[in-house]
Amino acid sequence: MVLYSGILTTVIIIITILSFWLPLTSPDTDKLSPYECGFEPLGSARLPYSMRFFLVAILFLLFDLEIALLLPTPWAIQLDSPLMMLTWTLLILLLLTIGFIYEWSQGGLEWAE
Repeated sequence: MVLYSGILTTVIIIITILSFWLPLTSPDTDKLSPYECGFEPLGSARLPYSMRFFLVAILFLLFDLEIALLLPTPWAIQLDSPLMMLTWTLLILLLLTIGFIYEWSQGGLEWAE
């Protein structure tokens, strides 16, 4: 164990020294500018995001969470009480469907006004 720890420490030290020694650092004005993509910024970089962007992101996270919650369903059917598992699965699907219908009816998913 001591031998492995010594080898590991030696390798870490060598890699750390090489990472500071090998790269060539010659910064120029293009690399030091905040926009190194090749075009000049036309407006302020501090413009607020649209709330619709956040709504789509939240909806994506909710449906991603739904997949994560429903993924163990096929294996949970083999438990002692599959009826309880099916009840919870249907409850999750019902809540997400009601929320989706509510957002749709409120016009939260419409991009064009």
